[in-house]
Amino acid sequence: MKYDAVIIGAGLGGLTAGAKLAKEGRKVLLIEQHSQPGGCATTFRRGDFTLEVGLHEMDGPSSRDMKSRIFNDLGVFDNVEFVRIPEFYRFLNGRISITVPHDAEAAARILSEAFPDEASGIKAYFDLLLAPRKKPSGSESPDISLGEFLDSIIKNEDLKLILLGNLGYFHDDPYSLSLAYYSVAQGSYYSGGASFIRGGSQRLSDHLAEFIRNHGGEILFNHLVTGINIADGKATGVTFKRKHTRESQQVFADVVIANNAVPNVAEMLPLEAGNELRAEYSGLRPGASLLTLYLGFRRPLSDLGHYYYSLFVYDNSVKRQADILKNNRDDFSVRSFTFVDYGQIDSGLAPGVKSVGAVCCLDYLADWESLGKKEYDDKKEQVARTFIERLESIIPGFKESVAYYEVGTPVTVKRYTLNPGGAVYGFAQTPAKKTVDTLESVNNLHFASAWGKTGGGFSGAIYGGYLCAINILRKRS
Repeated sequence: MKYDAVIIGAGLGGLTAGAKLAKEGRKVLLIEQHSQPGGCATTFRRGDFTLEVGLHEMDGPSSRDMKSRIFNDLGVFDNVEFVRIPEFYRFLNGRISITVPHDAEAAARILSEAFPDEASGIKAYFDLLLAPRKKPSGSESPDISLGEFLDSIIKNEDLKLILLGNLGYFHDDPYSLSLAYYSVAQGSYYSGGASFIRGGSQRLSDHLAEFIRNHGGEILFNHLVTGINIADGKATGVTFKRKHTRESQQVFADVVIANNAVPNVAEMLPLEAGNELRAEYSGLRPGASLLTLYLGFRRPLSDLGHYYYSLFVYDNSVKRQADILKNNRDDFSVRSFTFVDYGQIDSGLAPGVKSVGAVCCLDYLADWESLGKKEYDDKKEQVARTFIERLESIIPGFKESVAYYEVGTPVTVKRYTLNPGGAVYGFAQTPAKKTVDTLESVNNLHFASAWGKTGGGFSGAIYGGYLCAINILRKRS
């Protein structure tokens, strides 16, 4: 059977591309190696608790947000409920504790009151985020790092750290994070606020999957694409198989959309085309991975006097920007982390007075993949106890409130996404990073994932998938 489009992977980019193409009458097939759609936009159940895999907060959706147009087009707002997040984050580092709101004007006022000598730098920071500079076509002006920018406008190191509270949403080092990328991504939180998907991000993924089916598309779960077929310089389809079996089959399509990691796409292509793609992304490296401690609570933590949705904790040893990267590989007893308390909103993740939360920190596959099973399990248990004890010191009564916990490591991320290094945001967003959009020698091969032009995160993946579909529709109209 021949399709208009075959999509490798049912992450948010693949689902969004597939939904738009199916709506416009194209015959679509998605092939996903996991048993459910979504990639990192998924949940899993443990008893009464629905545990959220990847979503802390999604910027917007707001009237100025491209996602609003996309969600209206694909019926999302009629089927998925978004719950607004009350504040951006609470920052704590042993020297200062401050709450940063989503509203840029209010955030600038609060920060200027706390750091009156830095008022001009704070203004420069928010001016950039609310009106990101666009590099003129053909301009030789280089992109710089976020770290360089902050050093140029602000002297107080703690203020810089506060502004970098959610750095882990994008990268692991301010001195190698593109200012151009950061200003657009971070600016969207300050211009449009943020939301959580009631019931978890699986609701969005499931809706898009059902939307595809309702418009004549098909999705194969537990199947693995092993090759992209090329003839006369064109992608003509893929070879795939059911997981854990040897027998392969082929399917033909007018276009192939890769929603999987670009380095994995190179492995699927014939040798010459694969080498060309490797040359395209040479010099790029996968971004960091994440470790997550999933938590189920017997009661809401507001009963303990905790009232913050997102708490960003930097260890006291992190004195300046330059300390952040090293700290991301320090012992978990001092490593900076995020604690998300979904019980602060009507998240729909637990019944009655029960609630859920998650501790998350940047982490690296190399620190886990060589461990034997017992050593791996023991390390996970130790990490869980360490973070629970650290939160007990911040929120007295926390430890007794924990009814369930489970740790996901970079090994877990790689197992479910197949991403090199267990990367969660695609290629690291370094200054002046080149993008992988097309392959010159292979027509009809498109990219729609966190590894492409629009970058990672929920919004980046959604934008990438939708824009990919629009590009295909325009070329074939």
